[in-house]
Amino acid sequence: MNTAESEAASQDITHNADIPTIGVLVSGRGSNLEAIFDAIARGALHARVGIVISSNPNAPALGIAAAHEVPARVIVPKDYASRAEAGMAIIAALRAAGAVLVVLAGYKPILDGCVVGAYPMRIINIHPSLLPAFAGGMAPRPQADALAAGVKISGCTVHFVTEAVDEGPIIAQAPVPVYDDDTVERLSARILDVEHRLLPQAIERILYSTVRLEGRRVILI
Repeated sequence: MNTAESEAASQDITHNADIPTIGVLVSGRGSNLEAIFDAIARGALHARVGIVISSNPNAPALGIAAAHEVPARVIVPKDYASRAEAGMAIIAALRAAGAVLVVLAGYKPILDGCVVGAYPMRIINIHPSLLPAFAGGMAPRPQADALAAGVKISGCTVHFVTEAVDEGPIIAQAPVPVYDDDTVERLSARILDVEHRLLPQAIERILYSTVRLEGRRVILI
């Protein structure tokens, strides 16, 4: 796929006869990446992972990519002169792989605006809270904040990525009960189990639906 074709594909993820390609950005252990591969293997997600991009050269997620024989790139933002230059490297890698949807699966850095602009409403993220509650920060901060606030229900959210952190339109959410004897570790583990189901489901729906926004509401047709 040449550059022009990949740019066109990045703007159209409606259903077609081909299996769409996604790019997955990671920074850590990669459990949500593994969940994506598992969903593909059992036929619950009709997509292929074309590239895995890691901000961390030592991320265990890179081993998961290798085990599934998927190309991987390490792009560490601090190795570039600016966040924008790192962003352009990410865009180039995604376009070369033909990615039509970008999935942040435990990706720690904040994406530069150039990446968001290159894939408008085509980048999604999974966050371990019921947004807009407990936005900002990576796990386990949102889980710890939920416990400190004394909420009885927490959960996870899949949302579109915008330049405002954790403020993009919500695609899907799933609740997780908070128990009186919970620890951050136990609550985090239960939320993560739900993330592993919700994220592949959301990817499938986005890839094979027409997406319409009504205000901040995401309507999938």
